[in-house]
Amino acid sequence: MSIRAGRSLLALTSGCGIAAALYFGITAIREGQATPAVSAAPIDVRSISGSRFYYPATGFPIMTLPGGRSETIKSVLNVKQKMRYGESLWDDKDVPQGPVWIRVDLTHQLISVFRAGHEIGTAVVLYGAADKESPAGTFPILQKAEDYHSRTYDAPMPFMLRLTEDGVAIHGSDVRPGAATHGCIGVPTEFARQLFSQVKTGDPVAILKPAV
Repeated sequence: MSIRAGRSLLALTSGCGIAAALYFGITAIREGQATPAVSAAPIDVRSISGSRFYYPATGFPIMTLPGGRSETIKSVLNVKQKMRYGESLWDDKDVPQGPVWIRVDLTHQLISVFRAGHEIGTAVVLYGAADKESPAGTFPILQKAEDYHSRTYDAPMPFMLRLTEDGVAIHGSDVRPGAATHGCIGVPTEFARQLFSQVKTGDPVAILKPAV
């Protein structure tokens, strides 16, 4: 459920997204959250194929997530311009089936969805207001509910993916300027539908602490 809040969006994605950051030697997701990459060879972009950047098999960047979990990044979406409230991108064409994990960057209000090491979706998100902050850490998806309604806040939470026992979830929301949530991660509803179809219970969601 989203609520009104008097804060503005910080930084959104720029240019070529995380591919641009990695290509220019800044091992980061989108514009921030620098994370050392581990690889047997220097990281370089192998090719740009339409909507996607690929990395060579000898230089896949490895990203460290909260709790010490690490994930290999094989390709990322080619985001050509800054994303704004309500915008999302989803492209899983030619991406093989495989494990799915999700990264939420609270500093830049962005979510990235990876399958088999390839980023298949990204969107601008809403997150918790100061009096009900979104938790940081790595959480398994505990429950899926396509048509969920919050009894606590009497509000719809379509395509709900529960992350914590006390009700923090990823769900479809009206992602708009000046809005926040009661701790949940709100994403555009169509993006939530696509995400819901990809994940299963137990899949990990890494939420990074916002920069101070």
